[in-house]
Amino acid sequence: FAPDEDGIIPVLDGEWFEDDIVARTREFLRATFGEANLEANIRFIEESVGKDLRRYFQTDFYKDHVQTYKKRPIYWLFQSPRKGFSALIYLHRYTKDTANTVLNRYLRDYLQKMRSRLEHLEHLQLIAATTRETNAARKESDALRKMIRDCEEYERDILLPLAQQRIDLDLDDGVKVNYLRLGNALAPIAGLAAKESD
Repeated sequence: FAPDEDGIIPVLDGEWFEDDIVARTREFLRATFGEANLEANIRFIEESVGKDLRRYFQTDFYKDHVQTYKKRPIYWLFQSPRKGFSALIYLHRYTKDTANTVLNRYLRDYLQKMRSRLEHLEHLQLIAATTRETNAARKESDALRKMIRDCEEYERDILLPLAQQRIDLDLDDGVKVNYLRLGNALAPIAGLAAKESD
């Protein structure tokens, strides 16, 4: 089991990327425990966390990680304001080009994939055989439009300006200082910016 090539793991609502967090988890379990035990291990994890693996990674994993590391996480979550886009990075593999990689290899590619899906759904609404199919396509289209808008705003207002700055981190400054350097490109951590008492 090799580390992810670019150290960036998408955490999204579906299988938009081959190296997304669920695919990487399955790959890890397969390498560690074998193909024969894969589905049993997935079931065990899902029963332990009380939900589908993808849903857990989307809603609870980062909260659990931040809590485990007492608000000094080693994985950082690039996340759009309304959570339409999320990708984990490993702090110790961060470079001044990481935000640029998140932007160009993941966010922009994700936007393109969502726009293609939206076109397909709009076509389905025109040719759907039943009202139920039309309504399902319309509902998914509406959700996708909101996610696209969220991601476009994140790209324009937050991630692109950050990527252009090419911020270098000094690990000696610690997680608290470095996390705040990347501002609202990252998922907020409640109380992180609060002044510590001596």
